[in-house]
Amino acid sequence: MEHFNPIIEKYTNEQKKRLLAVWEKSVLATHHFLSTEDFVAIKKLLQNFDFTTLNVYCLNHHAEMIGFIATSAAKIEMLFLSPNYFGKGLGKKLMNFAMSTLNANEVDVNEQNQNAVKFYKSLGFVPFERTEKDDLGKGYPLLRMLLEQHTN
Repeated sequence: MEHFNPIIEKYTNEQKKRLLAVWEKSVLATHHFLSTEDFVAIKKLLQNFDFTTLNVYCLNHHAEMIGFIATSAAKIEMLFLSPNYFGKGLGKKLMNFAMSTLNANEVDVNEQNQNAVKFYKSLGFVPFERTEKDDLGKGYPLLRMLLEQHTN
């Protein structure tokens, strides 16, 4: 049996359709708190978004994109995995890459996404602020989190 070892590669615009497909599958599996209207609005925003304005790295296995992570400066802006690959340590692999290679030490997470909150806490992130609304002004509270050694 082949050893499963996906690789992390820099995003290119040719991968946008695959990246958006991963985003959509992941959000549908994890963001049950999002209204359909807000999901559709965010999806439309992302279809017109230039992902090259962020540091985006994709987790690929052969020709399949399994997940991706996006950072801006030291902040993780996005982390999404295809639901088929949840619970296999791949989110942790992307996070370790972002923390060690991209010096990421901050993340915002939807408070209602308790699995994500637990995931980031397990990697050493601690909440330092809570917002009532997300960055789009919608009623989805965010927890702003910092990697613990950076909170001092």
